[in-house]
Amino acid sequence: MTDAKDYFFCGIGGSGMLPLAMIVAARGTHVEGSDRALDQGRTGAKFDYLRSLGIALHPQDGSGVNRPSQTLVASAAVEETVPDVVAAKAAGAARVSRAELLAELFNESECPIGVAGTSGKSTTTGMIGWILHHARKSPTVMNGAVMKNFVKPDALFASAVVGEGEAFVSEVDESDGSIAMFRPKIAVLNNVALDHKSMDELRKLFGDFIGHAETAVLNLDNDETARLAASREAGALTYSLTDKKADFYADNIEPEPFGVSFDVHDENGHVRVVLKMPGRHNVSNALAAIAASRACGLSLTETAAGLGTFEGVKRRLEYVGEANGVTLIDDFGHNPDKITASLKTLHEFPGRLLVMFQPHGFGPLRLMKKEFIETFALQLAPDDVLLMPEPVYFGGTTDRSVSSKDIAEGVSAAGRTAQALATREDCGAKLLKLAEPGDRIVVMGARDDTLSVFAADLLKQL
Repeated sequence: MTDAKDYFFCGIGGSGMLPLAMIVAARGTHVEGSDRALDQGRTGAKFDYLRSLGIALHPQDGSGVNRPSQTLVASAAVEETVPDVVAAKAAGAARVSRAELLAELFNESECPIGVAGTSGKSTTTGMIGWILHHARKSPTVMNGAVMKNFVKPDALFASAVVGEGEAFVSEVDESDGSIAMFRPKIAVLNNVALDHKSMDELRKLFGDFIGHAETAVLNLDNDETARLAASREAGALTYSLTDKKADFYADNIEPEPFGVSFDVHDENGHVRVVLKMPGRHNVSNALAAIAASRACGLSLTETAAGLGTFEGVKRRLEYVGEANGVTLIDDFGHNPDKITASLKTLHEFPGRLLVMFQPHGFGPLRLMKKEFIETFALQLAPDDVLLMPEPVYFGGTTDRSVSSKDIAEGVSAAGRTAQALATREDCGAKLLKLAEPGDRIVVMGARDDTLSVFAADLLKQL
């Protein structure tokens, strides 16, 4: 890590910032931070937890950045007019991006394991981290989601783990192009699909990412990653749910409402894996984790044992509870790929779906308007209902030319039931009015921690 011993995190409560701040603080470095959500009185428990780690928190008014010895950590998207950035310039403090600092920590580790792809990164990262932890390898894990296995009374927001071993397992993000900074020894690429960038940009970023690695773990069930596997001459481990020529493949898949079991095969034999997470997409994530763990020297039996006790990550088809015959589920689905995987999994079992999808920004709606409409039109059943509030918005400048109304109208025109409402509260009231015994309410969306609170409140009202 850089020689700086004094870091200030702007937006410290964010899903990428919080675990990085935890890792930096655990290494004995002085850490402070600010967050707009703290100023607005949202998600207070998260900030109480950060304070319990000895991290001082300030209003996001620039008052906490006041000396040249500090290094300001801010995402590339933070605007120059944000008070912390203005204050850093005035104080002569250096500035690094979140990705730059993470890449530095990652690249200097003995065994950096990077997990990339459009979907499944957080789950796969959590799986690899837990398998290695279960095998007493003491990994450091940097994730974008809370890993349930690592949650303790004094560690409620366990999206990071600081270990003593060689492995540094990290989710790696392509949305801002920062994936280009990472030099993994083991590179996992789950899939490539349209999300934040054009397909041509994604192919270049992901191709370069695995090109740096000694071992690339690649999914043969995704056309884009299969092409990368075919072009790689050595150092590739492949996995598949359908192709028995893959290095790791699954069969005898038996789905359950909140779990799935399967046999995993490699060149040495096979073992049975029982997951506490549902869906064929999680079987695929598990195969990726198994392949990466095998590349670390673990046996197939050790990987299966770890996965059998893996509790999952927060907000991935997470069972919130049941009341009056209605089941409530909280899910991170926010792009067409993730939404498709979640809805397919849910439709493997009976029950109408009442879906509230809160988009994670106006930008994604503008980029993927057509794909969002096609996804919901194809994946919603005739009796399902989709309700959409406006996208999450926490300030800043943005193009609002495409809204939730455009998506809902497109889905309705395709023959499914969809409606855009003014607020999330309006959606909640309608969900409660529509819900009948046997229904499943699904709260979907990203970038907003209060969605889980919203889901829990709905359950209480049921």
